[in-house]
Amino acid sequence: MTYQAPVAANPPLDATAEAKRSALRRTKLMATTALGLCVLVFAGAKSLEGRYPWLGFVAAFAEAATIGGLADWYAVVALFRRPLGLPIPHTAIIPENQNRIADNLGRFIEVNFLAPGPVREKLAEVDFSALVADWLAGPERAAGLASFVSRLVPRMLAAIDQTGLRGFVADRMTKELDKVQLAPLAAELLSALTDDRRHQKLFDEFIRVVSRFLSDEQALATMREKIREELPSLFNMFRADAYLLKKIVASAGSLLEEVRADPDHPARVEFDRFVHGFIERLRTSKQYARRAEALKRDFLARPEFKALAGDMWESLRLFIEQDAQAPDSTVRAHLATMFVEVGRHLADDDRIRADMNQGFVVALASFVESQKSGVSKFIADQVKRWDLAQLTRLIELNIGKDLQYIRFNGMIIGGLAGLVLYALERLLLAA
Repeated sequence: MTYQAPVAANPPLDATAEAKRSALRRTKLMATTALGLCVLVFAGAKSLEGRYPWLGFVAAFAEAATIGGLADWYAVVALFRRPLGLPIPHTAIIPENQNRIADNLGRFIEVNFLAPGPVREKLAEVDFSALVADWLAGPERAAGLASFVSRLVPRMLAAIDQTGLRGFVADRMTKELDKVQLAPLAAELLSALTDDRRHQKLFDEFIRVVSRFLSDEQALATMREKIREELPSLFNMFRADAYLLKKIVASAGSLLEEVRADPDHPARVEFDRFVHGFIERLRTSKQYARRAEALKRDFLARPEFKALAGDMWESLRLFIEQDAQAPDSTVRAHLATMFVEVGRHLADDDRIRADMNQGFVVALASFVESQKSGVSKFIADQVKRWDLAQLTRLIELNIGKDLQYIRFNGMIIGGLAGLVLYALERLLLAA
C-alpha cells in the first residue's frame, strides 16, 4: 500500500477532541520554539567562543541539543507522515502499515483479552441468575414474556403440523407403550390401591349398589317374575313367589348391613384374599401376562387409537390457538404467574443460582471461544476500512502530545551528551 497524504478536509471534532487538538498544537509550538532557541544559542555561543572560551561548553550543549531535537522530530513525524513530504524509506509508518497494524491488533485482542482464563474469570464476576430472577420477578415483564411465549406456541404447533414430527411422535409413543409390560404394571397399580385396605371402599360401593338394587321396585318385580316362572303352579296359587322374594330380600339386606358394619367380616376377608390373589397372579402368571399383552397390542393396533391421538392433538392445538387470541387468555395468565414464581424461587435458592451462574459461564465462555477468531477478524477488518487520514488523526490526537515531549527529552539528553563529550575533549587536549 503506497501512502498518500490526505487532501480531504478533516471532519468536525467534538469538544474533547478539540481540546486534545489545541493541547497538541501548543506542545508542538513549544517543542519547535525550544529547537529554534537551541539553534540561536548555538550560533551565538559559537560566534563569541573566541572572546569567551567558556561559551564553548554552551555551544556544545546547544549543538547536541539541536541534533537530538531534530532527530526526535524526525522520529515523531515519521510515525504519521513523510517528513517535509520527502519519500524517505520507513516513514509514514502508521499509514504504510495499516493492514499489519489491524491484523496485529485483532490478534492481540484475541490472544490477551479473549483467552479462556480471563474470559471465565470476568464472566464469573457477573451474577447472571440474580439478573434473571430480578427480571422475572417483575409482574409486567413476566406478563410480557408470557404474551410472547403464548404467541409463539401456536406457530410452533402449526410448524409441527407441516412436518412429519407429529406422526413421528405418535409412532414413538405407540412403540414406547408397546414396550410397557401391562400385567406387572397393573399389579403395581392394584398394589397401591390395596395399601391401607383402600380397596375396601370399592367393596363398600358394591354393597351400596346391591342395596339400591334390592330397594328398586322394578328390580323386585323382575325378580318376583323370575321366581314365579321357576315355581310350580300350585305354589303360585298361594303367592309363594311374594313370600320367597320377601325372605330373599330380607336375608340379603341383613347380610349387607352386617358386612357394612363389620370391617373384619368374613366377606371382606374373602374379598381381600381374592384381590391379593389376583394381584399376585398378574405379577407372576405367564398366562395372565400373555393375555394382557395380547389385549394391549390389539388396542394399540386399532385405528380408533390413532384417531384418538389425532383428535387429542387437534383439540389441544385448537384450544391453544383460541386461548392465545383471547384477551383473558388462561395460558398467558398461568405462564405469567409461573414466571413470577420462578423468579422468586430463583432469588431464594442459592444452590440453583450457583448452578445457573456456572452454566452461564460455561455457555458464554464456550461461545466466546468459538467466536473469538471472528471477533479478531472483525476488528482487523474495521481498522483496515478506516480512512487513513482519520486513523492518523485519531492516533495523533490521543498520543501526539506525549510524543512531542520526546522532542524535549531528546534536546535535553542530546545537550547533556554533547556537553560531556566536549568536556572530555577539552580534558584530552589539555593533557
